[in-house]
Amino acid sequence: MQLSDFGNRLQKNQRHWSKWARRRGISCYRLYDRDIPEFPLAIDWYEGEVHAQVFARKGQVPLSEAEELAIGETICEALQIPNQSLAFKTRQRQRGLAQYEKTGQRGCHQVVSEGGLKFEVDLHSYLDTGLFLDHRETRDLIRRRAEGRRMLNLFAYTGSFSVYAAAGGALATTSVDLSNTYQAWTRRNLTLNGFSGDDHQLQRADVFDYLERAVRERRLFGLIVLDPPSFSNSKKMQEILDVQRDHRQLIEACLKLLTPSGELYFSTNKRRFKIDQGLESLPGCEEITRQTLPDDFKRHPAHRCWIFRQS
Repeated sequence: MQLSDFGNRLQKNQRHWSKWARRRGISCYRLYDRDIPEFPLAIDWYEGEVHAQVFARKGQVPLSEAEELAIGETICEALQIPNQSLAFKTRQRQRGLAQYEKTGQRGCHQVVSEGGLKFEVDLHSYLDTGLFLDHRETRDLIRRRAEGRRMLNLFAYTGSFSVYAAAGGALATTSVDLSNTYQAWTRRNLTLNGFSGDDHQLQRADVFDYLERAVRERRLFGLIVLDPPSFSNSKKMQEILDVQRDHRQLIEACLKLLTPSGELYFSTNKRRFKIDQGLESLPGCEEITRQTLPDDFKRHPAHRCWIFRQS
């Protein structure tokens, strides 16, 4: 397969997905997702800026600098963007919070729109951009379920779920994350959309510690979002997080914080994740992955999602 074939596929995909996005009022979307095996990239469009990730494959020789340069040039030519509008990265299999770590490149903050709301993204400084596009439908679901409820956002990252909940009429939001950088980013996202004050709290804390304290203090929330990393051995955390091992402990703690008729949304991007059978058999548990996966992510589903309803 030649670079010209890759470029032609990009142009074809852009024609299709740009029309799809315009009909839905979407300006940031995935336009290529490992369509051609010889070009294992995920390419996302952010209002004229492009984020491209090469997926390193086990047993495969990494791309040379010349090959990366040629692919980057093909992307720019096919999508008719200048070189400076392309962020090009190689994504190894991630452990811990590597997806949140700095790339060493100089960033450029950009404000994009989604669902009538505004979000700050940075396509260059970190492996991820600040806005996970695969959760577009999940965020909209949270907005529809938030009215009149207090919302808790755990592993909040840059706070997009909190912004959507606030826009949906949540009485209050609490965003919990251990990173000062991402807490500040959450605050900027809330402020961009006109949400400020004591109703929108940021808690810099280890999630395990926060949940233990919240259960002890009998705090209650009508809506909880739990979207942890697959694995974390951050020095700031007291414990190592492994979502496969720890998800039951996290979910059971969250369920103790739900009001009657409250809802917990749990999501993970861990490959081959298996939910605990005891949790799966709960009467209020339902997998809702299909309804939370946008069309532009169905080729390679990026997450799985469950709802737990409190009776």
